[in-house]
Amino acid sequence: MEAPLVIKAEGLTKRYRLGQAGGGTLSEDLAAWFSRVRGKGDPRDTLDPGKDSQQSGKDFWALRGVDFELHKGEVLGIIGRNGAGKSTLLKLLSRITLPTEGTIGMRGRVSSLLEVGTGFNPELSGRENIYLNGAILGMRKAEIDRKLQEIIGFSGIKHHIDSPVKRYSSGMKVRLGFAVAAHLEPEILIIDEVLAVGDADFQRKCLGKMREVARSERTILFVSHNMTAVRSLCTRVIWLKDGRVHMSGPTSEVVNAYLSSYTELRSEKTWSAEEAPGNEIVRLRSVSIEAEDPAAPITWTDPFSVRLGFDNLGVDDNDINFVIWLFNNEDVHVFTSGWRESAPEAPVKPGANMLRCHIPGQLLNTGEYRLVVLAFRAGKRLFTEEDTVAFEVHEPKREGTWFGKRKGVVRPLLQWDIEA
Repeated sequence: MEAPLVIKAEGLTKRYRLGQAGGGTLSEDLAAWFSRVRGKGDPRDTLDPGKDSQQSGKDFWALRGVDFELHKGEVLGIIGRNGAGKSTLLKLLSRITLPTEGTIGMRGRVSSLLEVGTGFNPELSGRENIYLNGAILGMRKAEIDRKLQEIIGFSGIKHHIDSPVKRYSSGMKVRLGFAVAAHLEPEILIIDEVLAVGDADFQRKCLGKMREVARSERTILFVSHNMTAVRSLCTRVIWLKDGRVHMSGPTSEVVNAYLSSYTELRSEKTWSAEEAPGNEIVRLRSVSIEAEDPAAPITWTDPFSVRLGFDNLGVDDNDINFVIWLFNNEDVHVFTSGWRESAPEAPVKPGANMLRCHIPGQLLNTGEYRLVVLAFRAGKRLFTEEDTVAFEVHEPKREGTWFGKRKGVVRPLLQWDIEA
């Protein structure tokens, strides 16, 4: 017997007007309406609407035609790249904003944690905010009293529970916010990526609590970039892309397809001067993987290099740093490396420059990897570019009776000794 339906979304669409707090002029709106009545396009549209699937003239479509159903006890994961519409969808479901088009049907009490400090009155103490949130959910004081000590203990901020929330750090707000959202027994729990603010121990506690909530036949919507957490927790996943549902289905199928979209194997990526990531100070012009033998595949034993080409447009004090993040095909962050860690005083010349990061052999395990490039100046991030290169490390020739993949994120060749 199928579980009861608790959420039904049909044709959810959210439009924002770029550069304006309100709508357009009355004449513009009338002209747009009259064009629709006649079956013609919006006169505010750009001449090349295919250039950006989410932007049309002055309109930006954060969501377009999103449909899904969610049954009691399901844990639905929402994944997608930045700007895909994930947080907008959760705000619509949480009634923070209204859809431009479409309908949402929900059955049950909803508790949501979307942004750091959402739902908190900064002038009230943590304890007072617990009671305030419970009252908003329709709970009686006696019900909140029974949960109070459990909430305070889970949040780990008992020494500060009577201090005003405005004095809390972002991590403390997230701890208290999640504890309140999960413990006040909502039928539907909506959680955004804000859990990334907490430390590893708190994240484990949160995932454990969400499993407990799901086992109690309550419903969870979970937005995350952490595919390990999504695989572990979710029964079903929706992949949003450019504001639309790109794929929906079993967790493993959708997550595998999503990760493979990142890892289109490409050993080199270049940008024109106009399209290059960056700003008026520095622009990234190329990223490439350079092996000792370009014609042969990279194996576990082979060293190789990551080359970053950039244009220095306005740095005259050498205070610029480039950092690489390496992710494997499970979206696990393998390592971080920064140029200035090994060359803190290296000069930066005006114009074109080339950096090379040397990756030793016998370090990375076999599998597919993708590279993210970041630039910093004066300790502040200038840009993050995710769409760079992806490559595969192959298994070298092996002898023996077992030829399976070695376990582990990395596979260093370590020195072993034996003593009598």
